[in-house]
Amino acid sequence: MKKILPWAVVTALTAFSCMKDGEAYYGYYDGGDAPDAALSGDRFDEIAENPFVDAGEKPVSTFSVDADGAAYAYMRRCVLQHGLLPSAHAVRIEEYLNYFTFDYPAPTVGKGVALNAEVGVCPWAREHRLMRLGIKGRELAADQVPQANFVFLIDISGSMSSTDKLPLLKTGLITMLDYMRPDDRVAIVTYASGEKLLLPSTPVSEKETIVGAIRKLNAAGATSGARAMQMAYDEAVKHYIEGANNRIIMGTDGDFNVGVTSTDALVEMVENYAAKGIYLTVCGFGTGNLNDSMMERISNSGNGTYEYIDSEEEMTKVFVNERSRFVAVANDCKVQVTFNPEVVAQYRLIGYENRVMNQSDFDNDEKDAAEIGAGQTVTALYEIVPAEKTEGTYATFDFRYKETLGGESILLSHEIVSDGRDHSENFDFAAGIAAYGLTLRDSQYKGDATATLAAELVGASIGTDPYGLRAQFKQILDTVVKMGR
Repeated sequence: MKKILPWAVVTALTAFSCMKDGEAYYGYYDGGDAPDAALSGDRFDEIAENPFVDAGEKPVSTFSVDADGAAYAYMRRCVLQHGLLPSAHAVRIEEYLNYFTFDYPAPTVGKGVALNAEVGVCPWAREHRLMRLGIKGRELAADQVPQANFVFLIDISGSMSSTDKLPLLKTGLITMLDYMRPDDRVAIVTYASGEKLLLPSTPVSEKETIVGAIRKLNAAGATSGARAMQMAYDEAVKHYIEGANNRIIMGTDGDFNVGVTSTDALVEMVENYAAKGIYLTVCGFGTGNLNDSMMERISNSGNGTYEYIDSEEEMTKVFVNERSRFVAVANDCKVQVTFNPEVVAQYRLIGYENRVMNQSDFDNDEKDAAEIGAGQTVTALYEIVPAEKTEGTYATFDFRYKETLGGESILLSHEIVSDGRDHSENFDFAAGIAAYGLTLRDSQYKGDATATLAAELVGASIGTDPYGLRAQFKQILDTVVKMGR
């Protein structure tokens, strides 16, 4: 492992950046004469943090949920494998929050989601309050899971040759087949210098045929991804199953360098097919030329999620332990919070910068938003500057979702009241995540947030941790504390 640099040095050295096609490139230096080869060239969109808003002038805040986890897994790799901290623009706090499953109440029978919320003292600005919003999608029994019609869209270009890319992806896809049903269907489209329908849609009952095709995959050539993406959608449409989970699962480092390379053109393509009921899940691999910017944007537009795969353990998390999340139980999910100016003077949404919506978008069923998978939890935080009255009704938490794409939205509402009672472990754990994210971003709103504060909050609220992910997060925080943060 590379030596761990003090934060101040890392901040100075990560000033290396440039722009191309509207996307930001951020590299890392390890103290030598050249950028760190493992991380330089990774691309992220710039993030302008949400400001504080006067509740008297603008009491309503609206945003789409975000159920991705890629930014957290990328940070974990930076810290544990490279001994470095991620660029501030790689830190999407909402994805840190939603990487983890929280202990939220399940929906009642007949509902796709359940809402909960609480208010407590903000740990990094104790004169402020922190408001946590929680959402949980309903879980599905095995006999409730719809049939799967998957197309694996696999990047086999030369940039995918390292062991942490294509070989890791192959292992995960083969493992995933063990958990699919015989009548589920899988197709494989590959791309490098050209695109190929390697395996037409095949039932999982013919597992050995599918496994044989995956094992033959080798990386070589340039990257012509757009034509392959079109081929994958064509195959999904050809074998479309009404009421099934029709989905493209894409594995790539995002390095499209031949043919259509414009992210805007790719976004237009996936939006068109999302409207036809075909979801998109994007799995990013590796470092050095990771096009996070493109992958995050197309997954947002493709009714899907974006995951970053840094290890076999993460493959197991995504493709085995949380595979039910591939099934959307709530579509076009929007949040609208109406604050009470008598209690709330100002508020600030933490994260979700690229998910903020206009107030009018909330009631517009034509406006696209994100999906929530079966059993998945989504968390959002607001930092609040209180008015003179500090207890009572803080806000109304409204939530819209559709049971099916193209259907009419369903409205749920939850009144958020603070009566001064102790807050939950969910609150402390979420606050610890946010404190860490604000520290990594060196946010102007970080107040007294440090990695040490984050470690204290997380260490006291690990709670139920069946796969050890929360304990691992505490290990990451302890490592960063040793860096002097």
